Amino acid sequence: MAPHDHRPSPPNGLEGEGLRIAIVRARWHPTIVERLASGAKRVLEELDVRGVEEHTVPGCFEIPLAVKVIVESRTVDALICLGAVILGEGEEDIISRECARGVQNVQRATGVPVAFGVLSTRTHSAALAKSSDEGGYNAGEDAAYVAVEMSRLVQRYH
Repeated sequence: MAPHDHRPSPPNGLEGEGLRIAIVRARWHPTIVERLASGAKRVLEELDVRGVEEHTVPGCFEIPLAVKVIVESRTVDALICLGAVILGEGEEDIISRECARGVQNVQRATGVPVAFGVLSTRTHSAALAKSSDEGGYNAGEDAAYVAVEMSRLVQRYH
């Protein structure tokens, strides 16, 4: 697995006070998804985002529909998608590819930022490595930073 020391730091002064952010999370691989959600919530709290909505869907394939419905409600400034697709050797990754495509389509059509924290790995241990506790690499943390940063960018131009 590649080291994550190449990740950019969040911009100085990034803050989320007053933002309305929702998390949509899949029920598959609950241990991994809970770790991702903990990371995302840890960052949102650090950035002063309060009252985060959480929604659970059966799996990653259902995430885009939930995102679309929530975005259309006009009650959030951004969404964070969290899930894990763990493939066996030689399996094709249709689920996470279609999840990414669906989420990106909603984001482009609406202009509402949707941060993608859905893991696609070959092994459970690789998914654990990408959802570490505080101090390690956690893709949920990255997704939370993205949601806040992109929300501020959209607000700047709208």
